[in-house]
Amino acid sequence: MTPENHSFTHLISRSGRALEANDPDAAYRWTHVQGDVDYVAGILSELSLDAVVAAALSAAETRPRCTPHGEGAVVILRGINLIEGADPEDMISLRVWIEDDRIISVGIRPLGALDDILSMVSRNRAPVSTGDMLASIALRLVDRADPVIADLNEILDAIEDGLDDSDIAETRRSISDTRRVAIALRRYLFPQRDALTTLEVEDFDWISELARGHLREAVDRLSRLCEELDMIRERCQVVQDHMLDIRAEAMNQQMLVLTVVAAFFLPISFLTGLLGINVGGVPLAQSDNGFWIICGLMVVIGVLEYLLFRKFKLF
Repeated sequence: MTPENHSFTHLISRSGRALEANDPDAAYRWTHVQGDVDYVAGILSELSLDAVVAAALSAAETRPRCTPHGEGAVVILRGINLIEGADPEDMISLRVWIEDDRIISVGIRPLGALDDILSMVSRNRAPVSTGDMLASIALRLVDRADPVIADLNEILDAIEDGLDDSDIAETRRSISDTRRVAIALRRYLFPQRDALTTLEVEDFDWISELARGHLREAVDRLSRLCEELDMIRERCQVVQDHMLDIRAEAMNQQMLVLTVVAAFFLPISFLTGLLGINVGGVPLAQSDNGFWIICGLMVVIGVLEYLLFRKFKLF
């Protein structure tokens, strides 16, 4: 489904209040553009952006990164897809151009973290600088990712608790899905941590100490999430190994039963096969009680085998 094309601009004061257009007390201007690539490119052409910056913000495919450019930086981030019916690992890109007096964000699809920022703006509690604005967005993106990763841990806990009694095929599908989601999330969260680290260490005057502190907090929380995703992958591997052990043990038990049954009937099969050959001289061939004598002999052999198998703990 193609999202609705729209854009908005907010002027923010140094105290975090939303201002009217062209207010001289504005500390910076926040412009957000959302829509398809053609719409985004059209709006960006009106914002006096460098061609390199405009191309980065309107690119069809992106990965998290931070690229300093002159007195500003292009920052590409990714957020969890919490749209109903969507896969969380289908992460939504947010492209940002940030400099001293303005920040331009571009999204192809709706992103919940921006709704949180808009709520702050409507309550006159907006970030007080462009650096703090980007740090706040990064923290909100982490906030949205945290519950998804916690859900993955809970799914794994449930699988581990019911592993011995669960259906192996269904459990394997659940493990594969969990591992796939963890790998997909880590694919974007890990470089996103590096992008924010790059921005934090860059010597931009418009990144205040408060903003650097918030960026460090976002980096630390992203690092923790990446470590949890690594742990989830390792736990998935451990569970898969345990499932293989369960299957191997079950197959070994089945093979043992078949082996014991075959060994139990081997002497009796040999006896009946030997007496069934079509040559002269077969014992009891002319006896009226030969059949019952042979049956009695097989019962005796069976009892002796049973006692012998019990002694060697094969039953």
